[in-house]
Amino acid sequence: MHLLNLGILAHVDAGKTSLTERLLHSVGVIDEIGRVDDGNTRTDTLALERRRGITIKSAVVSFAIDDVTVNLIDTPGHPDFIAEVERVLGVLDGAVLVVSAVEGVQAQTRVLMRTLQRLRIPTLLFVNKIDRRGARYDGVLRAIAERLTPAIVPMGTVGGLGTAGARFVPGVGASAVDVLAEFDDELLAAYVEGSAMSHSTEGGMSHDTGEGGGAMSHGTGLSGLSGMSDGTGLSGMSHGTGSSGMSHATESSGVSHATLHTALTAQTRHSHTHPVYFGSAITGAGVDALISGIKDFLPPAAGDPAGPLSGTVFKVERGPAGEKVAYARVFSGTLRTRDRIPFGEARREGRVTAIRVFDHGTDVQGDAVPAGRIARLWGLTDIRIGDAIGEPRKAYEHVFAPPTLETVVVPGPGADRRKLHLALTQLAEQDPLIDLRYDEVRQETAVSLYGEVQKEVVQATLADEFGLDVDFRETTTICIERPAGSGAAVEFNKKDANPFLATVGLRVDPAPTGSGVDFRLEVELGAMPYAFFKAVEDSVRETLGQGLHGWQVTDCTVTMTHSGYSPRQSHAHQGFDKSMSSTGADFRGVTPLVLIEALRRARTQVYEPMHRFRIEAPADTLGALLPVLAALRAVPRTTETRGTACVLEGAVPAGRVHGLEQRLPGLTRGEGELESAFDHYAPITYGTVPERPRTDHNPLNRKEYLLNATRRVGS
Repeated sequence: MHLLNLGILAHVDAGKTSLTERLLHSVGVIDEIGRVDDGNTRTDTLALERRRGITIKSAVVSFAIDDVTVNLIDTPGHPDFIAEVERVLGVLDGAVLVVSAVEGVQAQTRVLMRTLQRLRIPTLLFVNKIDRRGARYDGVLRAIAERLTPAIVPMGTVGGLGTAGARFVPGVGASAVDVLAEFDDELLAAYVEGSAMSHSTEGGMSHDTGEGGGAMSHGTGLSGLSGMSDGTGLSGMSHGTGSSGMSHATESSGVSHATLHTALTAQTRHSHTHPVYFGSAITGAGVDALISGIKDFLPPAAGDPAGPLSGTVFKVERGPAGEKVAYARVFSGTLRTRDRIPFGEARREGRVTAIRVFDHGTDVQGDAVPAGRIARLWGLTDIRIGDAIGEPRKAYEHVFAPPTLETVVVPGPGADRRKLHLALTQLAEQDPLIDLRYDEVRQETAVSLYGEVQKEVVQATLADEFGLDVDFRETTTICIERPAGSGAAVEFNKKDANPFLATVGLRVDPAPTGSGVDFRLEVELGAMPYAFFKAVEDSVRETLGQGLHGWQVTDCTVTMTHSGYSPRQSHAHQGFDKSMSSTGADFRGVTPLVLIEALRRARTQVYEPMHRFRIEAPADTLGALLPVLAALRAVPRTTETRGTACVLEGAVPAGRVHGLEQRLPGLTRGEGELESAFDHYAPITYGTVPERPRTDHNPLNRKEYLLNATRRVGS
């Protein structure tokens, strides 16, 4: 018995959740298959998921394939929730990427495949919807090879393509050797030797046809796809089936079935090669072959149950009583109920009060979670998504694109503002990338977003789970600020109307793009208590959240150039005299004034987020597209014509992506396809520089700031 943690990924509407239902039915976990349209699928549990027919939150369900226990994680397909997907990928042993046989390789499919390849996660591809009108075989294989990866091995042919009776016919042809031999010299030698013997004895090789016809000579590999017409099978494929759709057709070329199976297994598990299955989640065609492929080709979960405890939290939700529930994958060791464990960057400790492990379609009460398993944990009240449990492991680096949109949440009639803020805080716990900004003066909360669909999800969640009716202001773009030069300022203790018992001098210098914020000292660390230095650094980082124009300041180095304090003093026979002695509050109070003045002297430049885009559309629509792109301030960088289609790539402001998505269908007769993702920040050199309302005590206005800050210190 071994474990496999499996992810199901796809572009929205490719049939990912339907495939999950079919898999659960095929292995006997559920008796009746749920339908996305009917809102009764096992993994879509949120009310909005059932209404919209899309997956918003990842869900886990367990089943067995012979001696393999599979923890299947259904992930969101909509690009607004790519961060949810990325968090899940860090706990997977393998994945199935679903592609539609009708729509083919779509924008999000490419994003997901790039991420899977970057993380080297072994991946099978399942081409769904072969029973739908307009389904393609060769065209989809060609698109996968061109747009995802050429290292694919089709695992069979399709009969009755595009009809309700469409079926998958397992079998791998000799052309698979071309793909596998690239990473296996012994396989290449056996293939060349076998081919030479075959030609010498037979004087040639006949072209065996798969179901649906078509022919491909051995040795052409996937390059032979270019000469195939849609609807035909991949030639050279036998109809005989093996445990994973392997056939003996290749033995004539000197490569045995066992050798081919071993090579394909090894290369799939090392993410070199990707088997491709065709089928239908609705009819079940091809699903049994996919199940065999999951069992045979994807690697089992590794980890020593007797080793030191190490795990990762990839999801946090609230239970019925409002308690925190953490979803965690254990990579090493064994986690038991009542264990006290360290977690997170701060290495806080918490005690696990209850454990539920996933088994046979549900989660059951458990006493322990051994290495390789996924479980739900109770009792860790301060746990956050991404926290390491036990010993931190060398995990892959999350590459989350920043949210580039923001909107203010407007309470509906009678909505309790305090309750709303608490609810939003809980949502941010479940998704740390939903950043909250609370404006005390206006009593408003703004949330960061990836797209308009996410706004609808927040609105529906607040209504369904918290009973709060809310609306939103118009979505705006989140910009950043970077220093344009260097600047320095200082405030001295007890001089020049400085009401704080602290001396702080700071210099701001530009730093390389992407470097973030670095805090340094040019004063002796022993010049004053460490707590005062810490108060300055913390205040610097907090103050940089709102620069001269209200945006976060990044890519800079802040150096402390001056320091000084009033030592602890007291009157005879009396206690500590605050009026004569410095405290951390003095340093926290004066630092924003000094830093903002240094920024004033350095000046800052506002930058807006830019998305890279790729548009594929009919070539004759290019004339209509280009003026619209120009109006949206998009900058095409490359234009390529491929037959009757054209491909444009370039950059577009993040705030204009939604408008481009809305206009593209009308400009391209519904045939245009847009792929976009955050790429970089570009300086704003046009019009009025956008300003963001401040939510702090406004150190830009010294009088206003001192009035608020000294009142706070005094209290």
